[in-house]
Amino acid sequence: MTDSPTPPPSDARPFSAEPRQDRPHRGRALVHLVRHGEVFNPTGVLYGRLPDFHLSEVGQRMAERLGEHFADVELTHLRSSPLERAQETMAPIAARHPHLEVQLDERVLESTNLLQGRILSAKQSALRDPRVWWLLRNPLRPSWGEAYKAVVARMRTAIVDAAVAADGGQAVVVSHQLPIWMARCDAVGRPLVHDPRRRECTLASVTTFTVVDGRTTRVDYAEPAKDLLPAKVRSRRFVAGA
Repeated sequence: MTDSPTPPPSDARPFSAEPRQDRPHRGRALVHLVRHGEVFNPTGVLYGRLPDFHLSEVGQRMAERLGEHFADVELTHLRSSPLERAQETMAPIAARHPHLEVQLDERVLESTNLLQGRILSAKQSALRDPRVWWLLRNPLRPSWGEAYKAVVARMRTAIVDAAVAADGGQAVVVSHQLPIWMARCDAVGRPLVHDPRRRECTLASVTTFTVVDGRTTRVDYAEPAKDLLPAKVRSRRFVAGA
């Protein structure tokens, strides 16, 4: 599934970040940004970068589905966010490509968030507390966490380095929803400010960047575990440009 609407490859805005000078990227590579599977989080905590949040049973099935999705793909590089849920999502993929070592990369971590550790769902939502409203004062940056531009900058270099490491082949990078969405928005020229409910980046989804000579020329999107998503997520309509 291509980005909707799909721009011609020449219309995708290339990353401006340069590859590492000691290993300049030449040629074409595919970098698959994979969002981790469902996390066991019964209390609805905004877990962010907190440790000890692991995949749920459904999340483990999503990870297995991703392993099947990439089983026959000739992968040449694997890297992952250091967080447990990302490494657990990578495990079935790596198991099918035992000749590849998984590299941990902090540049593809979840974004920092000052609301981390708080409950943001149902009647217990911390957003009802006037003491946190100051954190919401500027959604354009955003004021509650890492600036969108900062997320873009680190994801740009991580994607280019993954393309270099793939050496003309295909790389899988397991990351998180916001960093993946920021990278995609940047690549296709979509505004970084957005409604989080409108991100086209479901659990265990695959957002593929075609990188040519260090520049992203195309973005594609797939949902290998779509049938495992909650019904309300499966039926949600993505609005391009949101």
